[in-house]
Amino acid sequence: MARTAMQYIAEYMVKAGTPYAVGIPGHGIWQFPDALYDHQDKVEIISVMHEQSAVHVADAHYRASGIPLVAFTSIGPGATNTIIGMATAFVDSSAVLLITGGPHSYMRGHSIMQELDRNHWADFPRVAEGISKKHWEVTSAEQVPFVIDRSYKTMTSGRPGPVHIEIAMDAQAELVGTDIPTSTGKSHVGRTHPDPGLTLKAAKLLTSAERPVIVAGGGAINADACTELIKLAEHIGAPVVTTYNGKGSIPEDHELNGCNIGSFASTCGNSLASSADVLISVGCRFVDWSASSYKKGETYSIPPTKLIQIDLDPAEIDKNYPTEIGLLGDAQATLSDLLIGIDDITNPIDYRNEPYFKEITRLKKEWDEARSILRNSDSIPMTQQRAMTELRKSLDRRTIVTAGAGLTQHTTLLDFPVYEPRTHMSSGGFSSMGFTVPAAIGAKLAQPDRTVVGIAGDGDFMQTMQEIAVPARLDIPILFIVMNNSGWISIRDGQLGMFGRSIETEFRKPDGSDYSPHFSNIAREFGLYSERINDPNDIGPAVKRSLETNGPALLEIMIARSGPDAGYAGAWWDSPVPAYLPEQRREYLKSKSEIQFL
Repeated sequence: MARTAMQYIAEYMVKAGTPYAVGIPGHGIWQFPDALYDHQDKVEIISVMHEQSAVHVADAHYRASGIPLVAFTSIGPGATNTIIGMATAFVDSSAVLLITGGPHSYMRGHSIMQELDRNHWADFPRVAEGISKKHWEVTSAEQVPFVIDRSYKTMTSGRPGPVHIEIAMDAQAELVGTDIPTSTGKSHVGRTHPDPGLTLKAAKLLTSAERPVIVAGGGAINADACTELIKLAEHIGAPVVTTYNGKGSIPEDHELNGCNIGSFASTCGNSLASSADVLISVGCRFVDWSASSYKKGETYSIPPTKLIQIDLDPAEIDKNYPTEIGLLGDAQATLSDLLIGIDDITNPIDYRNEPYFKEITRLKKEWDEARSILRNSDSIPMTQQRAMTELRKSLDRRTIVTAGAGLTQHTTLLDFPVYEPRTHMSSGGFSSMGFTVPAAIGAKLAQPDRTVVGIAGDGDFMQTMQEIAVPARLDIPILFIVMNNSGWISIRDGQLGMFGRSIETEFRKPDGSDYSPHFSNIAREFGLYSERINDPNDIGPAVKRSLETNGPALLEIMIARSGPDAGYAGAWWDSPVPAYLPEQRREYLKSKSEIQFL
């Protein structure tokens, strides 16, 4: 049966079980939504307000369910608007297929149809190359069967990641004679197991450790390895500390949850990780945030701590820390093999009666007690920590939460416990503002039976706030929370820490008075149920009222602009120290880092 190239892709999506295509149906991609017209019962088109958001929606859908979506855009600005979304998915290893229109194959280089052609004709794929796992330029319809099949298998095999296809406008409408394969969207490559000899060596090292610690990154969740991870922790009595993207890999009320690690994380997690004699990481990249800028003893002490590093990507092993043993493989397969090896060596220990467990419990208690001052504060404007505490009490354990960049990202990490994998989504690697709102939409599409809450600061929210039109129009029940402190306050606090002063980070009018939109009123005009909240005691009832509407809702929570630090501040080297700062401040800042200062 002959089909156009876009009809072929539409039928492939149906057979692959892709439930949504997300984007804006601009002129350069008209053939695609038209090809999906007869398949709307199988593939629903979700039209967003900005192309960045289309990729964030698809990204979060994959994170919440393991099922990738197709994002689509026109040529030119529509395509380039996807860059932030693609970079976010690329850094956080999330699978997305982006399809963009391209200039006609026979008119390339003539600057038609918003073409980028000053260096190379049809140059957008080169723009996207650094943030795509792989990309293809399709100039003939006959290329489509091979390319679409490869794109599906590439984005989900090995280390997941976003892929990109640009299809010339004339190729979109040409006929394809090839039949659609029966193996659509399916990879026939099983899970990769590590070297058996190294696995046995790792098992022996772990069972001989006195202070083992497990570091769970996003790779543990991507690989569905959390059950095995918890079994390992319980077998050897090791606490599990988590990165931003590893949050949720162990229930946060599990007695071996060791809290989070890094520059803006817990004293408990950092203390445990830095004093470990053996550290085993699972899908963790050891980036600056989760390693406290690599200052020895802050989060890690490698060496003398011996590192066993599990990763699917060989480029990550030994990249930032020297490994004692590198286990190249899928996290679930590797942990399964490791558990067999450990079980052959020793029975599970009675860790609850070990001094090490008592230390873990003590450190967690000290951290919780220190945070309780902020979490239980009755001050008005309220602390973010108190707001998070009230939200957590008002929502069930299965709730999915999304958070973008800024202080709200940090306080969600520290003060909003989650209990299952794939229920906390943060733009943790790329730290993109604008992630929260579209990510909440993607998560709800993936898990319609769960409560989904997007928690954004006002700065983050205003990057993509227009997307609340999507759930309003389609009546999708999502609860959006805007923590309003009228400014780029995480940036301000960084400036204050570096220079002792800040500039253009608080939203003010020329007369010095505070400026803020009334987000609750705006949301109401979009068609959402909405309230503005000043008293923390009003949060719980407002959440209840919002959820009872069974539709989209927004709560604007007015929080303090100033207050105690968001969390534990380990070493930080975000900016070189300028020579004009007073010597005392320069010396203080230098003491926070081992990085060369200017």
